[in-house]
Amino acid sequence: MKKIKIGGVPEHFNLPWHLALEDGLFEKAGVFVEWIDFPEGTGAMNKALRAKEIDLAVILTGGVIKDIANGNPSKILQLYVSSPLLWGVHVPHNSPFNVIDELQYAKAAISRYGSGSHVMAHVQAKQRGWDTSKLEFEVVNTLENAVEALTEGKADYFMWEHFTTKPIVDAGIFRRLGDFPTPWSCFVIAGNPEAITAKSEEIKSVLKIINSVTYDFKNIPSIDHMLAHRYEQKLEDIQKWLSGTVWSQKQITSDEINFIQSKLLELQMIEKELDTSEFYINL
Repeated sequence: MKKIKIGGVPEHFNLPWHLALEDGLFEKAGVFVEWIDFPEGTGAMNKALRAKEIDLAVILTGGVIKDIANGNPSKILQLYVSSPLLWGVHVPHNSPFNVIDELQYAKAAISRYGSGSHVMAHVQAKQRGWDTSKLEFEVVNTLENAVEALTEGKADYFMWEHFTTKPIVDAGIFRRLGDFPTPWSCFVIAGNPEAITAKSEEIKSVLKIINSVTYDFKNIPSIDHMLAHRYEQKLEDIQKWLSGTVWSQKQITSDEINFIQSKLLELQMIEKELDTSEFYINL
């Protein structure tokens, strides 16, 4: 039985993977799946894919496209969540900032360079007409460290998924100035090329299983209560998140890849646009 090592963030988006693991669905198909949490996010997963430390990653679309354009040989296997990611823009509770436009010259906490929080800080700045070359960053690696950095004044604001940070806002630690949705799909499943070649049949089985789980995920009885309990969220918040989240079982389109590349090129986060065939593979 071949092992497939999969990385992903420890967030509610990935409950379908944990349910599939708990139900033994992968083992029944003859595949041993090891799930690895990456609280550091996309930048850390890109690094792990490059180093072949993981076979697959459930990873932010914009972040992995940026890294592939910059030399990561990994390939996108399919979309995972096709709806946008809603990034909350957070400041410390006692911050003097009250609206997002006041953050133009403030320092942003990011999980790491090349991460979603790094990319989206640029996308937001560009959309607001700020000079992206003047952006300042404090690398914090994890959400827990971001709380510390903002509380201690090492950074002024932090962009992270709205519902993941909601308990921190509710506790009066962060204050949310607003939300910024990604102008593209949320997550894809990507794989390193060596694993795709050596374990293609096993990866096909993994994708088939997770797609069957995500297809029916919203219809699981009391799934909102399960999510709220497991991820320590208020039921009404989870219900709102569920209503706006769309899982996908399809491949990413060339149009979306080209759109993301054009935005990254505008931001000077990639040097040139590549042919879309460089980014994905159909198994």
